[in-house]
Amino acid sequence: MKPTPIILALGLAAACPVAAQDNGDTERGFDLLREGSRMILEGLMDDMRPMIEDARPFFEEEMLPFLESLGSLIDDLSAYEMPERLPNGDIIIRRSPDRPWPDPEEPEVGESGDVEL
Repeated sequence: MKPTPIILALGLAAACPVAAQDNGDTERGFDLLREGSRMILEGLMDDMRPMIEDARPFFEEEMLPFLESLGSLIDDLSAYEMPERLPNGDIIIRRSPDRPWPDPEEPEVGESGDVEL
């Protein structure tokens, strides 16, 4: 008898995937992955915390007022169509024709009659 069929049979048996026995190993593996991911994200947050604290004044003093004023100008994003790039590189964002314009706000007039722009 030649050893080739036996070697071939053993090779095929070794190459076949073994049926997984679900005795909690899969759930334990997912728990370990979840815990490892949590630890990685906590480590990143610990490393980034000083940078975030340094940037906090910029966001509170400059970005937040800017975003609030921008939000008052752009009443609702669903009222606008998708941006369109022109051949010269300009980008136009058109207001949807079926959406009404918001009521314009009256400018504040100072005591001397000056209008703050």
